[in-house]
Amino acid sequence: MSTSFSLYIPRESGMHRLHPLTKLALVAFCLVLGLFLPGVWLTYLVFLLIIVPLAAWAGVLPPFLRAAFKTALPVVISVFLVQGLFWPGGTPILHLGPLSLKQEGLQFAIRSAGRFITVVSSFLLLTFTTRPDGLMLALSQRGFPNSIAYIMLATMQIVPRFQAKANTILDAQRSRGLETEGNLLVRLRALLPLVQPLLLGSIVDIEERAIALEVRAFGRQGPKTSLLVLRDTPAQRVLRWLLLLGMLAVIGWRLYLAIAPRLAA
Repeated sequence: MSTSFSLYIPRESGMHRLHPLTKLALVAFCLVLGLFLPGVWLTYLVFLLIIVPLAAWAGVLPPFLRAAFKTALPVVISVFLVQGLFWPGGTPILHLGPLSLKQEGLQFAIRSAGRFITVVSSFLLLTFTTRPDGLMLALSQRGFPNSIAYIMLATMQIVPRFQAKANTILDAQRSRGLETEGNLLVRLRALLPLVQPLLLGSIVDIEERAIALEVRAFGRQGPKTSLLVLRDTPAQRVLRWLLLLGMLAVIGWRLYLAIAPRLAA
């Protein structure tokens, strides 16, 4: 499989050799931990003690950290500024002119940033270590509708496809003499000739992919053959069930913590 239009990084690692559904279960377990664990700092522990070691095991830690940093940093900064400075009421801990940094807003921002980092890094770990066609095939073999499997495949490929198409259009505009380097005004001016071809090209790309899917009998019912062979083991199947039970236990424990005070009252 060509790795074009995909964030997948081929490696000969144990993480890469896992069945796609096992990696999907690991990512889902990390997401549940990040979203349902109480407290402010536990989500950061999920990132540092589970997700980062898995990325290191897969041999993709440097590009993984760079991608997670670039993706999460703008959102994290925005959350801290908005929630910290504009939290209604609260206890001021730092005055910045007419604004003040609130303790409650800062705690909410720290908790929200940790959850966002966990969500982003979990999906990045999945896309860096899992072939999109392998995940689609694994879902189809387990009885998932082809449309749902394709939606997951398209979601994993949408960012790389947009990047590749934008780079192609940008190179074409540069060859026509468009200035793309310089100050902020020059860069903003260069953005306008990029947007329209990118949107129109994306619409054409969607139509071409729909035609290609029909040519390959995407809507045909019944079993299909594939050149890709997925290897599963009993140990991985047991691990997936344990991860599922762990997710249910975390969700149930979180619901109990939320309902118990009301029942006691």
